[in-house]
This record gives sequence, structure tokens and C-alpha cells, in this order.
Amino acid sequence: MPDPVTQSVPVVVVGAGPTGVTAATLLADHGVPTLVLDRWESLYPQPRAVHLDDEIHRILARLGVAEEFAAISRPALGLRLLDQNHHTLAQFDRDPARSKHGFPQANMFDQPELEQLLRANLATRPNVQLHGNSEVTGITQHEPGRVRVTYSDRATGTEHVVETSYVLGCDGANSIVRASIGAAMDDLRFEQRWLVADVVTEAELNQWDGVHQVCDLVRAATYMRIGPDRYRWEFRLRPSETAADFNTMATLRALVAPWIGDVADAELDLVRVTEYTFRAQIADSWRDRNVFVLGDAAHLTPPFIGQGMGAGLRDAMNLAWKLAGVINGDLPAAMLETYEQERKPHARSMIGLALGMGWAMTAGGHVGNIVRRTVAPRLRLIPGLRDKLIDGTTPALRASALVLRSRTPWRLAGTLCPNPVLTDGRRLDALLGNSFALVTTTRPLAFHFAALAEHGIVVHVAAPGGELERWLRRGHATAAVVRPDRTVMCAGRDGWKLCTAIPGFTSSARALSAHPRRA
Repeated sequence: MPDPVTQSVPVVVVGAGPTGVTAATLLADHGVPTLVLDRWESLYPQPRAVHLDDEIHRILARLGVAEEFAAISRPALGLRLLDQNHHTLAQFDRDPARSKHGFPQANMFDQPELEQLLRANLATRPNVQLHGNSEVTGITQHEPGRVRVTYSDRATGTEHVVETSYVLGCDGANSIVRASIGAAMDDLRFEQRWLVADVVTEAELNQWDGVHQVCDLVRAATYMRIGPDRYRWEFRLRPSETAADFNTMATLRALVAPWIGDVADAELDLVRVTEYTFRAQIADSWRDRNVFVLGDAAHLTPPFIGQGMGAGLRDAMNLAWKLAGVINGDLPAAMLETYEQERKPHARSMIGLALGMGWAMTAGGHVGNIVRRTVAPRLRLIPGLRDKLIDGTTPALRASALVLRSRTPWRLAGTLCPNPVLTDGRRLDALLGNSFALVTTTRPLAFHFAALAEHGIVVHVAAPGGELERWLRRGHATAAVVRPDRTVMCAGRDGWKLCTAIPGFTSSARALSAHPRRA
């Protein structure tokens, strides 16, 4: 038998779904060559995820596909809660133009179209290879700082060996990478069987163009318009039911009738009917030395708030720049510890929000229905909760070596910096690029300015009265250090001193905080 084919690459990404392709693209943009391995020959053709928020749209913009995604997506107008008789309990409207991230707050899309877009974009990066039909069979950390990945070509049976420094497991709920590091999924005690139906029709259904959530202990349901002619329904299955009971329009019609009116079955093309088991789980460990897990390999979120796929892209955004910094020598390896420290609590919090929505839709029996009818119409009267439901801002990251919390009220550390349009017509992200940045209301001394530029730190002076100046003021700060993933590392009133906390800032530059030269 011939020896396995051997190659070497700094990073191997296992799994070419949205999380894996995003991670590989970001690494490539930081100059890190990457090999992506996926067991399937091409992308999975069936629709799965259908929603992402403005934070994730912002990540897509960082990848360079914002305009292309806008062309294949549809902004949703908010959330409507319905009772079992489809009477509106509450409605939370979202203005597609209102977002601190610069993109619609709720975006509906077809996942195969998004994946095709992401892969085409990845193909423009010459330092990335994507190998489909590649079954990973082993991952071993055989010496310090080195990982050996074995995989076979499913078409030819050829065995391959890759030597690498890091492995990112983006290979889904049944992750071989997670198994290789001995991690297990902690069950958060949620499991429900749901029917998912995708329909294409040119008929106009004349429904409100947002997400409909039917809150009913007997038949909880979700309706969403995904595109000009594509619709998604999800229904909780009863114990005796299976997807096979609803695999034609004739058998599905009773469930979708409240939305389709008198549209004939012949006008409705049933693209797919399948059963999903919605689970809430999180891995007990996200890393073993130089092997990491991301996306569904690290966490499973019920879909009630549309954050499952987005959580994986957040993982990729959080880890990629840190990993690139370590590989390129700009960050100490200890900074990689912050990935799990920051992302795991955030993912757990988002799973909790999804479980809360699931409970609101399905729990409590008849008493629960009474509570929903009483409480839901009043939610919009509670300013803080109303704003939370409308703007969808996710929680701040926990403190870490790269999130330096202060005791100041309304602290900014761990939150995302806004992405406003600047006076030159660009958004802030376009100016900042892949660097650390100082956003400040006061221009630094000329010498400080030059020293920051020498160390690759971008400085942006917020315009008086502009969005960034107002954001800093609300955070009781005049300056903030923004990481490459646009998370605020620290904020306060001395921008130069804040910058000296950035890893890699030299000791000589740090000394200038005590003995600055005059401009």
C-alpha cells in the first residue's frame, strides 16, 4: 500500500459550512494559509437556517459579501406573537434602516444560496484550499504545537496526512473534532420534535412581513417569509406524529391554512418537509491545546430566536483574529484562552434566551395560555424589555485578558462598537480594517499618534455630536480601544493609557504613558 500523501499548512478547518468557511476567509484575510476539509462533495442543497441579525450581516460585510447577501435576502419587519386562534397578542416592529451595525436587524435568506455565496467568496483567496469529499479519520496532537490530521478521499479511497499547527472543528453536532479532544455535550434539558416545511409559490399570501410565532401548548408554530416566493413553516409535532404524515400539500394544508387562505394546492410547490429535533446543548470544553471547536460542534441552540447559525459565525469572528495574531507573532499564545472564556458564556446566554422563547410559546398548559394572553400584550409597555425585543442586541462578552472591565456604569468593554457612516461616506469598519483601533473624542498628541500608527493601531477621532461621540458619552468614556472583531477591549478617559493595554504594544511605547513627549 502506498504511503499516505503528506502536506503541511498552518491551520486546518474541518467542515465547510457557514462557520468553517467564515473562519477560513477571516484567517486568509489575516494572511494565514488554511486547508478546509469537508466530507461532502458540494454544499448541502436543502434549506436549514433562514435568519441572521445585523451583527452577523456586519460579519458578512467583513468578508466582503454585504451587497451580494443583500441581493439574496429579505429584511423582516419584526416579530408577532399569536395565540392558538391566531389573534395577535403582541407585535414588535423593527425598522430595517435602524441599526447601529449598519444593516437590517432581521434578515431572511435561503441557506444554500448563502453558502454558495460564501464559497465563491472563499475561492477568491489564493491562500485557502477547500477539499470536498474528504472524510477526516483522525486528529492527534503528537508533539507540542503540532497536530496531525488524517483524512481519506471518499471518491478514490486515497489516504492523506496533514501536519498543522491548529485545527478548528466546524463539523457540526456529530463533530469528530469534538470527540478527538474528549469533549462532551452538556444537555440543557430541552428536546422537542418539530415539523419544518418549505414552500415556494408565486401566489401572494398577504401576510404581515415579519416572523409569526404561534404560542400554543397544543400546536406551537412559526411562519416566515424567506424571499419573494419562498416561505417557511415550523410546527411542533405531537407524540404520535411524524413528518411523513404531512409530506403532501393536501396533508399539510390543515396546518398552513391560517396563512394561505384560498390559494390552491396546485399553486404551492412543497420543496421539503422534514422533522427536526430541537435541542439545547453546549460542549463542556471548547479546546484542547491546539484544537478548537466552533459552531454546532460547540453548541446547539433551539431556533426560536434565529441565532443558531449566527452563534457559529460569532465564534469564527472571535477566534480567527486571535489565532492569526498568535501565528503571525503579534499576540502571545495565552490570548487563545480568551476564546472559550468569552464565547461560551455568550452562547449559553443566547441558548437561554431561545429556551425562554420556547417556553413562552409552548409551556404552562391552559394556565400558560391564560398567562400569555394577559402578559404578552403588555410587553410593549415595558420600555427596557420593548427595546430589547426590538433591537436584538446580544449580551456583552465576559471579562478576559482582552475584555478589561471597569467599574463605570454602562461600561462599554465587551460590547460591539457601532458602525456608522463616516464623513467620507465609508462605514467605520472599512476604515479600521483588521487592526486594533482607538476611537476617541480627543485627537492624541502628535507623538502618540505616530507611535500608535507605528504599532498598527488605527486612530479615529469621533465627530462632535456624531453617533460615535454619543456612544462614548453614554458609556461615560471619551475613548475606547476596539479589537479587530469590533469588540471594545476597554474604555475610559485616557486614550493613550488604554492603548498601552493592547497585547504586543512594546515596553518602550508603554513607558511613554508615564513620560510622553510634547507634540
